[in-house]
Amino acid sequence: MPQEDILKVKREKLKTLQESGKDPFLNVKYEVSCHSAEIKERFEELEGQEVSVAGRMMFKRVMGKASFCNIMDLQGKIQIYAARDDLGEEAYTDFKKLYDVGDILGVKGKVFRTNAGEISVHADEITLLSKALQPLPEKFHGLTDTDTRFRERYLDLIMNDGVKETFIKRSKIISEIRRYLDGLGFLEVETPMLVENAGGAAARPFITHYNALNEDRKLRISLELYLKRLIIGGLERVYEIGRVFRNEGLDTKHNPEFTLMELYQAYTDYHGMMELTENMFRHVAEKVCGSSVVVYNGVSIDMSKPFRRITMVDAIKEESGIDFDSVGTDEEAKALAKQHNIEFEPHHKKGDIINLFFDHFCEEKMIQPTFVMDHPIEISPLTKKKPDDPSKVERFELYINGWEMCNAYSELNDPIDQRERFAVQDALAANGDEEAQHTDEDFLHAMELGMPPTGGIGYGIDRLCMLLTDAPSIKEVIAFPTLKSTGK
Repeated sequence: MPQEDILKVKREKLKTLQESGKDPFLNVKYEVSCHSAEIKERFEELEGQEVSVAGRMMFKRVMGKASFCNIMDLQGKIQIYAARDDLGEEAYTDFKKLYDVGDILGVKGKVFRTNAGEISVHADEITLLSKALQPLPEKFHGLTDTDTRFRERYLDLIMNDGVKETFIKRSKIISEIRRYLDGLGFLEVETPMLVENAGGAAARPFITHYNALNEDRKLRISLELYLKRLIIGGLERVYEIGRVFRNEGLDTKHNPEFTLMELYQAYTDYHGMMELTENMFRHVAEKVCGSSVVVYNGVSIDMSKPFRRITMVDAIKEESGIDFDSVGTDEEAKALAKQHNIEFEPHHKKGDIINLFFDHFCEEKMIQPTFVMDHPIEISPLTKKKPDDPSKVERFELYINGWEMCNAYSELNDPIDQRERFAVQDALAANGDEEAQHTDEDFLHAMELGMPPTGGIGYGIDRLCMLLTDAPSIKEVIAFPTLKSTGK
């Protein structure tokens, strides 16, 4: 039947129901006593007992005086047996002729097992709770187009098994993170999303205008600088889980609006952050997945063992044979980059080249959990220098499955050094670097009041969700990912 005829028939059925006083859109409170999986798990206890279930009708087979359908709720699907003698003539006729696949039903009846062995509900009463005015995709072909799946996530959730489970698991991941940190005495806080100075990361911000103040504002790219202000104020352990916004490209691991968690702990350093991170990842995997060994795209990721630790320079040496500790000048580093066909910008220094070499030779090979430590100072403007080598900083990134999972520092708490580092960033911005940070005078003023030694870290929550749900793209774990407008 043509689409326009299907839509017409659905509205005619709705009109018939409304004219007979059975409007499915009137306010109805419906008590649900059980969900589908619960009935199946507790069948021996519930057999012969009356239950009430509710969900979307996904299948319907009419057979004269008795019919079958199944409804889908949060936990899955369960079969419904509907007979005229139990429902009554009028109610059964409505079910047969006016209720469609896609409608939302409430069913009261007794739990039983059919002759074919399927656990079902023998309906005594069926209530139409909402009428679907659009048809669901044809069952045989389903919903496979990825653009439609992400653009119409509601339809994706209805049609594709496993999608609900992904988002349920995402919620459990975040809950377990909170539970773990709260148990360590961390305080969850909230900081501004609209900021004057979008600092804390190397990224291009989105810019908007605040009409009431007649001033431009930026959407935050990081949570860092406000959380550090709270550390300075005496809140010794803080964390925030929230959206940040970076005006950058989209791919399987990047979405311009994403969920970041940052935490800061006074009186520790980046070694303390490594210990916390390793223990937290192991805890979350065990609680959410049932094991500290998880499988991603067929590869086992083992978080049960101590995570490997290696410096960035040693990782490059291991993969390329080049020892950047023996490279003395920016010019030598750039010459090596040219030899290995690694593109760089004219303003790049030795530290930038080291980072480019790591990206080229090492990143994708970091499959098992690995802490990559001691980054160049040029790419770490908010981090403490290593006392024995001021060209490097006390920083690490955790890599799993070739992905950067988090980024941590022994936080810079010297306001004089911080001002000098901000000046370098200002110069980069003046030369056209749109991802450079800018001097934040209020933050410097806070630092001058005295900031305790602090360890800090930022985690990409979406990538962790990808890893623990075996999702091939970040769009699979963000309910409504960023997509190009259709122009509608």
